[in-house]
Amino acid sequence: MASTGAVPNLTFRGLRGRRSAGEFAAAVRRAAREIGEQVACDARYVGRVESGEIRCPNYAYERVFLHMFPGSSLADLGFSARESVRGRGARAVSGAPPAPGSPRERPTAPGGTDDTSHIDGTDDTDEESDVLRRVFMMSGTATVAAASLGLGGSPASAGAPGRVFLPAQRRVGEAEVSAVEKAVRQIRLLDDRHGADGLYRRAAQPLRAAYELLDAGITARRATADRLHAGAGELAISVGWLAHDSGRFDDARSHYAEALATARLAGDAGLEAHAFCNTSFLARDAGRPREAVRAAEAGQRAARALGSPRLLSLLALREAGGRAGMGDRTGCDRALGRARVAFERGPAAADPEWMSFFREAELELLEAQCWSALGDWSRAARHGRRSVALQDAHFTRNLALYRAQLTGDLARAGRADEAAAAGHQVLDLLDRVRSSRIRGMLEGAARVLESRGGAAPVTAFLTRHRGG
Repeated sequence: MASTGAVPNLTFRGLRGRRSAGEFAAAVRRAAREIGEQVACDARYVGRVESGEIRCPNYAYERVFLHMFPGSSLADLGFSARESVRGRGARAVSGAPPAPGSPRERPTAPGGTDDTSHIDGTDDTDEESDVLRRVFMMSGTATVAAASLGLGGSPASAGAPGRVFLPAQRRVGEAEVSAVEKAVRQIRLLDDRHGADGLYRRAAQPLRAAYELLDAGITARRATADRLHAGAGELAISVGWLAHDSGRFDDARSHYAEALATARLAGDAGLEAHAFCNTSFLARDAGRPREAVRAAEAGQRAARALGSPRLLSLLALREAGGRAGMGDRTGCDRALGRARVAFERGPAAADPEWMSFFREAELELLEAQCWSALGDWSRAARHGRRSVALQDAHFTRNLALYRAQLTGDLARAGRADEAAAAGHQVLDLLDRVRSSRIRGMLEGAARVLESRGGAAPVTAFLTRHRGG
């Protein structure tokens, strides 16, 4: 819904010319691919820009539009300055709510279709964002994850809910940057333990606050600013992963694109490699294997100078997954070989913190998924058994994930009783792990078993699965 008083962007409308909104959206997507960006542009987005609802595009769209119209600025395209859209002049802290019927500013999660979304009325998200801004601006590092993720008490305990704005030229320091980094670690920890489904909506709150810090015109030392960009980008990837794992592929794609834009603006090769790594994974799961290969290859180029063989190994595995989806057995096998060689070089000081999950068990799982995509179920099951045997009990979500993969591969390989036993182990974990992706994998295995029939162990599993 457009905000009251929105001014149509006639300049942008003129740039579209005689093309339909859908045709122009397709041109935007093509331009994005030309520069390695990913935007989910459609006719609705174009309409929102032209109506004036979107007064300033997010960073990913900004790069695409400036690529489409070389030599132009955002102002030349009819957009407002980012600081004017977010109201980043000198503003006072006010505890008074807006007058009834007046528009309230609510930034969408970065990576969505726009940086700002103006709506009439109020809702809980506004109040949570206000409290979160207070936490980032006024408190220490220990409470931010609790306030933003709903841990350790009500968010209201972080401060009285009121309209709290970022002061002009606020200097960001250790407290704010550490709060962003702590939110990233907290999200990863909770995902490892519980899966994504229950976390995604809450995790968007610290993401909004982190990008508000980036966009606020604040000052900071170079090292602090670099950490803030890296933290915000990693947070976008973490939230994107929660969207990915809970089946919200469009949301995940947008979050990963925002992280990639942040990486390129900051010149951060490590963040860029991570964004491409997750983009490749998402493309594979979304049935776009060629895109998965391209993203993995781009990630490998970004990662070459980082000094982390394990990162190169994971990116080679992402490439292998894409090639398997294309039916390219030879290319997949070569990528798997490169992945193993790099993995065997061992850990390094330059290994990113986010790669703590990437151990031999994960390598075996990803190889199992490659052979599964190629239809070699028995070989996939062999690697799946190894992944289960090697798994680390610390990663509760992966206990379910690895067994779900094994269940499906065993079922397709004709090992029905063994598949049923593995399926029971997954069901044992699903009261603690909420992941649409894992549930979908188990559902697929159950369909295979139902189609083939089976003895008592299979019937018992299917009965339990249907009742779960």
